[in-house]
Amino acid sequence: MFWPDADRHLIRYGPPFTPEIIARAEGAFLYTEDGRRLLDFTSGQMSAILGHSHPEIVATVRDQVGRLDHLFSGMLSRPVVDLARRLADTLPAPLEKVLLLTTGAESNEAAVRMAKLVTGGHEIVSFAGSWHGMTQGAAAATYSSGRKGYGPASPGNFALPTPNPYRPDWAGPGGELDWQRQLDLAFDLIDAQSVGALAACLVEPILSSGGVIEPPVGYFAALQRKCRERGMLLILDEAQTGLCRTGSWYAFERDGVVPDILTLSKTLGAGLPLAATITSAEIEEQAHERGYLFYTTHVSDPLVAAVGLTVLDVLQRDQLAERAGALGGQLRDGLLAIQDRHEVVGDVRGRGLLQGVELVLDRQTKLGADRLGAQVTRRCLELGLHMNVVQLPGLGGTFRIAPPLTCTPDEIALGCEILDQALADCVRRGDF
Repeated sequence: MFWPDADRHLIRYGPPFTPEIIARAEGAFLYTEDGRRLLDFTSGQMSAILGHSHPEIVATVRDQVGRLDHLFSGMLSRPVVDLARRLADTLPAPLEKVLLLTTGAESNEAAVRMAKLVTGGHEIVSFAGSWHGMTQGAAAATYSSGRKGYGPASPGNFALPTPNPYRPDWAGPGGELDWQRQLDLAFDLIDAQSVGALAACLVEPILSSGGVIEPPVGYFAALQRKCRERGMLLILDEAQTGLCRTGSWYAFERDGVVPDILTLSKTLGAGLPLAATITSAEIEEQAHERGYLFYTTHVSDPLVAAVGLTVLDVLQRDQLAERAGALGGQLRDGLLAIQDRHEVVGDVRGRGLLQGVELVLDRQTKLGADRLGAQVTRRCLELGLHMNVVQLPGLGGTFRIAPPLTCTPDEIALGCEILDQALADCVRRGDF
């Protein structure tokens, strides 16, 4: 009765459910009720960076839930203060003030409210391919999907063109993306629309739901200058890129910028609901003086804070930033080899253990292969690999590949082998 009960009683909240009943998970694998083993190339919802049921996370939860799980929101415990200090130690100055929350949407809401209060503005700029969450302020700054049919969004939200090197909308003489001219024009248009109340720019260092798009080196430094010129705060959302996944502790390190506010979520709890909003002492003081309020049921909860401490312990002890860089190199080599064998693979991109593979019907025209992406996803599942394909209108299908940082070279090789076979099978059948 599982599927009839699901059909009768569950509210559908997105794409169709995966047609498998998951019974348990361990390491890089999921196990279904009928005994199938699935290699998880999405780390759950891009979150389980230590794999599933990591023994030290399990031990922490068992111990902490028996001693201190949840408190009145105005109370503090040692795990909360310890995690705040430990997070600050991983970050460059002046990022040192931490608010512990539950989800990425919540951490972005907290960041946007803080920016609005401190700057006195209300206008928020985000990438046109962005995804920042489903709550009101985060959803208003989300453009990749889910905007139509819900009435007015929060006022004062502007879309910034996504700097996509594979599909340049503003090209230089050689056809390459001229991101500086694109950025200049974008802010000319934002300035024309603004009522003089620009508060913040909220962006991902690598756009995930937008198709695993990595802006070119130099872009974020230029974007930060645009913000400074207008009195805006730069908020970086590192829900999927933070905590070692890209081969460094934080993706923004590549660009030599330090955001005014940093938000973390998915990877911080390694699959459990834990998020953080992090800023400077100066900004926190200004917000506090103005009466900053973000009082939620699960703010500063000790149980998940203890889990966050264990996550940091494992990341540091096992040098998982370096491991993600090495495994990411193996993964990228495997994907590039697949691209060499399959004309439908138009682009391979990403950093560390966050890689994207974009399918096209024609490499010259870059015509999207949406149907093929869906077929390959299904075939991968049949063969024992869980994949996620992002389908953006007119842009085809892009696989978001984000295995756990704890996976093995053999598991990376197995995932590439299955993807290769799935592509071959679907192309041979003409499933596009």
